[in-house]
Amino acid sequence: MSRIPASSPRLPSAAASTSPPPSSAPLVLLHGWAMSPAAWAPLQAELGARPILAPALPGHGTGAPCPHAPGLAGWTDALAATLPQGSTGAIVVGWSLGGLLALELARRHPERVARLVLIGATARFVADEAGSPGLDADVVEGFRRGFATDPGATLKRFIALQCLGEADRRRTQQAVGAALAPDADRFPPDPVLADGLAILADSDLRPRLGEIHPPCLIIHGENDALMPLAAAQALAAALPAAELRVLGGSGHALPLSRPADCARLIEAFLQ
Repeated sequence: MSRIPASSPRLPSAAASTSPPPSSAPLVLLHGWAMSPAAWAPLQAELGARPILAPALPGHGTGAPCPHAPGLAGWTDALAATLPQGSTGAIVVGWSLGGLLALELARRHPERVARLVLIGATARFVADEAGSPGLDADVVEGFRRGFATDPGATLKRFIALQCLGEADRRRTQQAVGAALAPDADRFPPDPVLADGLAILADSDLRPRLGEIHPPCLIIHGENDALMPLAAAQALAAALPAAELRVLGGSGHALPLSRPADCARLIEAFLQ
């Protein structure tokens, strides 16, 4: 694990021991819950000429794939059907809920994934009684109940939690708010969007991490209040081929608060 300061012109290499993917391998960017592909715009501006796809997750906007079944497996299969066919596989970048989906995509459809980049992600979002790090179960249940009755107020709480620990919290909150999924705060809430929150609350990929073999770069904010750093450390230790980079002075919203540093780490990982 290496820590990268809040301002870092030179970043340590995250080069993997395997051969780099071809330049034609696309980057597939999977955003977080209640967000939209617009959340990736700052990072896309920093990345090179590699092909980039940034689909909307189910229930998160026009053109989003429609799962045949609720839950993590249904969402993952729906996303897999949208990926380009090719012999090399894609480089799948997942943030938060998108990271959970990226892990399951690599497990269920290994031929579609060449490498993984996980940002603010974990194999289980909810802390458990055994001491596994994560978000407190009461907080998660509060989000589920609150989203069912008052989506707007719940999203405001969710945005605030994402931005805790950011060096420029006000600017980051504005950026996160501007990148929300269309009509995410409508009442009654979209049931597919609510299912995304249930996926965060209920999914646990920890027993299956040994099945996920693509080289993996994990990028995590040192001050992440939504998903503690200890969860990323546990994830890096459990995956067969993972390395962790920690961005100092940052919280959960790294694609919006630290896009240049995320891009440098991703580019180094792909060399």
